[in-house]
Amino acid sequence: MTTPEIPNNGDEPKGFKFPCEYPIKAMGPNTQEFLKEVTDVVASHAPEVSSNSVHSKISSTGKYQSVTVLVMALSKDHLISIYTDVRAIEGVVWTL
Repeated sequence: MTTPEIPNNGDEPKGFKFPCEYPIKAMGPNTQEFLKEVTDVVASHAPEVSSNSVHSKISSTGKYQSVTVLVMALSKDHLISIYTDVRAIEGVVWTL
């Protein structure tokens, strides 16, 4: 007997079960201001963000840094809202 496949109604990306922990990642200039701005923007959508939720890594050239902020994603729309605001930050090279 085969198990019937449950259709994805489009509310959740396949493989996601909300709420869930999700890493918001952005790369930009290696400055304290960039780190603070990414953290502040994400925290405006996810008040649970603390200093323990934020990690950064400097590129091998020292020119860029990647910032990762772990959030509790509530829905697909919640993630879209966070990424929309993060992408609007001056200096963002990419998000993931």
